[in-house]
Amino acid sequence: MSLEGCTISLVEDDPIMGESLVQCLTLEGCKVNWWKTGAEAVRGVGVTEPDLVVCDIRLPDTDGETVFRRLANAGSVPPFLFVTGFANIDQAVALMRAGAADYITKPFDMPGFIARVGALISRKPQAESATTLGVSEPMQRVEAMLLRFAGRTTPVLITGETGVGKEVCARFLHCACGKTDRPFVAINCAAVPSELMESELFGHDKGAFSGATSQHKGYAERAGDGTLFLDEIGDMPLALQAKLLRLIEDRQFTRVGGEQPLAFRARVVCATNTRLETVVAERRFREDLFYRINVMTVTIPSLRNRLADIPWLMHRFLEEFRCAAEPTLKGFSTLAEQAAIEHPWPGNVRELRNRIERAVVLTSGPSIMPCELFPELCADELPETPRFVSLRAARDEAERRQIERALRETGGQLIEAGRLLDVSRTTLWEKMKRLGVVVPDGE
Repeated sequence: MSLEGCTISLVEDDPIMGESLVQCLTLEGCKVNWWKTGAEAVRGVGVTEPDLVVCDIRLPDTDGETVFRRLANAGSVPPFLFVTGFANIDQAVALMRAGAADYITKPFDMPGFIARVGALISRKPQAESATTLGVSEPMQRVEAMLLRFAGRTTPVLITGETGVGKEVCARFLHCACGKTDRPFVAINCAAVPSELMESELFGHDKGAFSGATSQHKGYAERAGDGTLFLDEIGDMPLALQAKLLRLIEDRQFTRVGGEQPLAFRARVVCATNTRLETVVAERRFREDLFYRINVMTVTIPSLRNRLADIPWLMHRFLEEFRCAAEPTLKGFSTLAEQAAIEHPWPGNVRELRNRIERAVVLTSGPSIMPCELFPELCADELPETPRFVSLRAARDEAERRQIERALRETGGQLIEAGRLLDVSRTTLWEKMKRLGVVVPDGE
């Protein structure tokens, strides 16, 4: 992320370290306010409203922890990046549990420091963002495509794994069409028994069959001039698929037991988590219906292929469930966000939402920690981790995690991954060989 125009507050009493950090951040385009004591920092941060505070833990008049807690008690506090020696790591970890953003240990290289600063600022929510479906490039492309489809009446097919948010995208398309005041009617084709599907979709007249004591309007009729969303279309009974095709082609239908054709005015949006081509080849789905609904298709990427959306979604879901949270809960610890980014998310966005809903209930402190987000990985079930490792081992492990994240984000494209990590393809390849990192399967 570019740091151009960002405001950084630096709290550092060492003149050499302070001058070096000011120069480095200024070259990146930042405006830097440098304070040498904790008292100056407490007075200045509230006035300058920085995007990030870089704070040494040891200060001449107090310590970084006191500065952080005084600002936190006064109200909204910007993200804090603590600079610490190895003797202060336990204190830095405790501060992260209290809501600090991150810490970096001395000595550190400037490129790594700038990367950490950029990551923390990019994580800060942007109120002016108008995005609806996600902040990652893949979801921005999905959103742009749906907006292009909004002006048409042609059926739309949305594909993607279970839990990626296909219905959310269908509702976004519905609103983009200017139909917010019109019905959005959803039917899960896999949830309705096959013998009831026709009556549920098209409705029935009184006396159409035993038990039909009154007229019943089906989903197609209730959709009016809004949207009819057919989820899991691949599970629709084969016998009903011909009638659905006729509904789309003729724009009319007849209730079960009825004789008078009724106009169908809604837009049809279908969704599936299976490859319809395979279902067609197995003769479980009509080929002509497939081609009719497959005119405008959008594929929603899995959550593991749009890592930038994970922190964004986490904060959105936290706000959704905040009413059930303790008043002291402020957000997620950096460790929790890192654990979420590294999780494979087989259940995609639905799994993320469920985990956060549970974590909000379980958390009693100011920050959600990894064990509250992933109870199956609680510390008492993990092998004991050595308290100290060599600097080289720590650096190698950090580089390995970053390289693996970049490869997942770019689908294994080394040039693109190198661009994200700001290294050449050759340098990236050499690091991958040294660290034993392999390109993800299937790339």
